[in-house]
Amino acid sequence: MKIFHLFIPFLHPFSEYLCFSPFHAILSFMRLDQLLAHYQIPRKEIKQSLAKKQILVDGLAATKLSQNVDTGLQEVRWKDRILTDCSHHYFLLHKPQGLVTATKDAQHPTVLDLLRAEDRTPKTYPIGRLDRDTTGLLLLTDNGPLGFQLLHPQYHIEKEYAVTVNGPLEPAHIEEFQEGITFLDGTRCKPAKLKILNSNLTESQALVTLSEGKFHQVKKMFLSIGVKVTTLKRVRFGPFTLEDELKEGQYRPLTSVECDAIRSFLEETR
Repeated sequence: MKIFHLFIPFLHPFSEYLCFSPFHAILSFMRLDQLLAHYQIPRKEIKQSLAKKQILVDGLAATKLSQNVDTGLQEVRWKDRILTDCSHHYFLLHKPQGLVTATKDAQHPTVLDLLRAEDRTPKTYPIGRLDRDTTGLLLLTDNGPLGFQLLHPQYHIEKEYAVTVNGPLEPAHIEEFQEGITFLDGTRCKPAKLKILNSNLTESQALVTLSEGKFHQVKKMFLSIGVKVTTLKRVRFGPFTLEDELKEGQYRPLTSVECDAIRSFLEETR
């Protein structure tokens, strides 16, 4: 495993991290037509090749030029030629408190400040947002369209959070979450899962899973049932899970299994 820290890199064998590349991406993001244009293929010929099913992604004929691709994860063929050299970077970060989930900020350090110089490109950005006081799993990449796809409501990517609140949680709250919490301002949430780990009068712990991302949603959901969130940590984002070995401030390349998950998301844009 290869884990990185802001100040001291934790270096371990990382043969399982098959999608990691030491080379920066040539392109910040790639639609299929942009990749083909990068190889100086005329636009007219690109359209003709698509119609003739001469453009293959992992052995399947492409159906639209807007498809998002990554040659580091997929085999892209145009006629008999394999197109390479445009792979992206993907990292899983354990975000600590105090950092802003942004590419730059005038007042506070950002999550990108945790990356070593060789792992950061001008187009690297965090997928989604965690508040400055929230910790946990955050994906970083320089694959532009991927973030939009993972956060788009049509894909229903689940996010799971470990929550501590300043009061009791009751079985009735589980039903309220399942039915869809209504904020104090009247905004209605989609159904969510609440698992109570322990509960007492002054402090309770729970896991909450949701598939949408309204502003301060988890905090507002618990306020709606009469308790305040005191700590919030994202432990899962879709198929990506934060393991105990990855400490706050550390990050690592994605595993081969996680790269397969990225590939499956890319294939959904066919």
